Amino acid sequence: MNFLAHLVLSGPDPDLIFGNFAAEAVRGRAAVAAYSPEVQRGIRLHRLIDSYTDAHPVVRRSTARLRGAGLGKWAGVVADVGYDHLLARRFAQYNYRPQEPLPAFAQRMYAILQARSTELPERLQHMFSYMRRDDWLTGYAQPEGLARALLGLSRRVPNGEVLATGAAAFLREVEAYENDFVEFWPELSAAAKSIA
Repeated sequence: MNFLAHLVLSGPDPDLIFGNFAAEAVRGRAAVAAYSPEVQRGIRLHRLIDSYTDAHPVVRRSTARLRGAGLGKWAGVVADVGYDHLLARRFAQYNYRPQEPLPAFAQRMYAILQARSTELPERLQHMFSYMRRDDWLTGYAQPEGLARALLGLSRRVPNGEVLATGAAAFLREVEAYENDFVEFWPELSAAAKSIA
């Protein structure tokens, strides 16, 4: 799962939200220990979401389909970002506050993270400034936002050029991926509640 799913699965607790987001760039026990116990819960939640997602048979079905579409080792990355696209498209159905539209949720997340942005690892501070400026979270709802996210990744990761084709591959079979996501999300949500 990518940024949007991680933030939704954090629930309303600002410490959990911050920790879950910061975990993207927190490495090693000493770095984790530098945060409060509440933020550390968010870091653990992030890692649980990632490991649960990577091992889940439904997600593996999605990634196998994407590997077959030529995405090779990057299939999991495309599935993660593609699942955020599906989450954004039906945000009211999956958000813990169904009355809160995606743009309002995104602005609330940006405000929470901005208030503590100096506590983020430096690499993540830089990325967060672009994320907020370009409103990545709301952008996931549109096919163009999915394509933009994967194109950006293709430029930032070594040997990741094929990621630029990921949106087209995902959207070609979007109904199949949506079926996978609908099956997977309730199970992931239940697993995340064990920490959240």
